[in-house]
Amino acid sequence: MTLPTVLTSAAGPGDVEARYSFRLLRAGRFKLDGGSMFGLIPRSVWSRNITPDDRGRIGVQHNCLLLQRLGEAATGTANRILIETGSGDKLDPKMREIFDLEDRSILTALAEINVAPESIDTVIVSHLHFDHAGGLTRLCRDGETSDWIGDDGGGGSASRGGCKRSFPNAKVYVQQREWRDALANRSVMTRTYFSDHLLPIEKQVRLIDSPRPFITGYVPDRDELPAVPLDMRETQLWPGSGLAVFNVPGHTWGQQAIKFREPGPDQAANGKGRTIVFTPDVMPTAAHVGAAYSLGYDVEPYTSMVSRRWFLTEAADQDWVLCLDHEPGNPMFRVRANSKGWFDLVPEPV
Repeated sequence: MTLPTVLTSAAGPGDVEARYSFRLLRAGRFKLDGGSMFGLIPRSVWSRNITPDDRGRIGVQHNCLLLQRLGEAATGTANRILIETGSGDKLDPKMREIFDLEDRSILTALAEINVAPESIDTVIVSHLHFDHAGGLTRLCRDGETSDWIGDDGGGGSASRGGCKRSFPNAKVYVQQREWRDALANRSVMTRTYFSDHLLPIEKQVRLIDSPRPFITGYVPDRDELPAVPLDMRETQLWPGSGLAVFNVPGHTWGQQAIKFREPGPDQAANGKGRTIVFTPDVMPTAAHVGAAYSLGYDVEPYTSMVSRRWFLTEAADQDWVLCLDHEPGNPMFRVRANSKGWFDLVPEPV
C-alpha cells in the first residue's frame, strides 16, 4: 500500500509554534551485551565506568517521553504525543531471558499516570528496532479479538493469539527510509525488525523524508560538519506543531532525533523555554559521548562517529537539553565543549 508522506515544512512568519510539557516514562530496564554496545572500544576501557554482569551484559533503560500540548488546541493538530514505545510485551520467554527484560512496558508506565493509550493521538519513534518500536503493538488480552496474526518474524505474538495495536487512535511518524529498511530487514542484526510491530500499524504510519546531513554517496571526513544548516534539514510534523525531526544516520540509515520546546518560566506560549531533543542511538547512554563510541549494532559505525560530532556540536551551540534513549540513570543532559576539542555532558533536571 502507498503510505502518506510528510513533506519538509517550517513555521511561517505568522505561525506561533506550540509548546509542550513532558513527562519521562520508564518502559522497563533491560540488558544488552557490553561488547556490542561499545563496538571497537576495549572492555578494559568501557568497564572502568560500567560494571557488566557475569554474562557481559550492561544495564540500560527504555526511556520514553509523553508530551502534552499547552494552550488552546488548534483544529486538526495533536495534543498528546508519545516519543518511543520500548520493547512492549510480546517477546517470548527465551528473548526476555536473553535481555533480562523487566516485566513492564510503555502501557504500564502510562497506566501509572492514568493515561489511556486510546488518548494518544501521535506517536513518534526514532527508529523501528524492537526496543524502540515493539510497544506499538501488544499481546491480546483474554476475550479480545486480535488486530493482526501471522508470521511474527520472531516478535513473539504468533503463538499467543496475535496482537493488538497499542495506540489505535494515533498516527505514527517515522522516516521513509527507516520504514522501507525495516520491512526489508536491512540490519546487521538478524532479529530486530519484527513483523508483529510493523505490519499491524501500517495504516497508522505517516512517512517523513527529512534531508540527509550529507548528500547520498558522499563520504565526509571524520571531523566534517554538514554544509546545510540543521534548520534546513528538519521536518516539522505540521505547520505550527513545534515538533521537528531530523535524520541522524549511522545506527540505521533512517534514524531520527525529535526536537520540541518547553514553555518559558511564565508558561506563556511565546516564553523562552528549554529546547528538548530526544536523542536516539547515536549516543544511547552518557557513556557513549566519546568520538569513537559507536555501537556494534550500527549499520555504519563511521557514519555514527561523524553524526555524533555534528549532533553534539549543534547541541552545544544551540544549548539543547538531550534526553538519551537508553541511559539507565538520569537521561537529561546539556552539552558543553571542552578544552580537549570534544564535549562533556552536564546533568540537567528532568
